[in-house]
Amino acid sequence: MSLKYFLNEEAKQRGIEFSAPRPCDAGFDLPSLREVVIGRGMMAAIRTGIHLSIPEGCVGIVKDRSSIALRGGVTAAGVIDSGFRGEVKILMFNLGDSELRLKAGERVAQLLLLRHEGAVGCEEVQILEELGASARGQGGFGSTGK
Repeated sequence: MSLKYFLNEEAKQRGIEFSAPRPCDAGFDLPSLREVVIGRGMMAAIRTGIHLSIPEGCVGIVKDRSSIALRGGVTAAGVIDSGFRGEVKILMFNLGDSELRLKAGERVAQLLLLRHEGAVGCEEVQILEELGASARGQGGFGSTGK
C-alpha cells in the first residue's frame, strides 16, 4: 500500500516537495503553497498544491506541527477521505498574540494516515434508554480525569 500524490503546476514552479516521513516519524509534512499571513484570532484555508490518492481503508488526518502551534497556529476540520482528489488545504486558526506569518514552502501541518474498517450502519432509537448503559454514562468534559 502506498500513498499516491500529484503536485499541481504552481507547486512544481515554486519547488514544493512532498515525501514520505522518516522511518520513525508518524506524519507526512504539509507545506504552504504561498506566503500566508493570518491575523490574530483569524483563520485561513492554506493551499498546499498537493492532491492525494489515500488508499482505501485509510483516512488522512491533518494535525498541527508543534513548531507552528508554538507560534499560535492550530489546525481544524482535518479529515480527508480516500475518495477525495482535490487539492489538500489546511484550515488554520491563529490563537497567538500577534499575526502568524507562514512562508511559501514552509511545513505548516502534518498528515497522518490511519487505517479504518469503513463506515458503520446508523440506526435511530426512539427512547434514550435504548442506547444502553455504559460505565462512563453521560460524564463528559473532564469527568474521567477527576
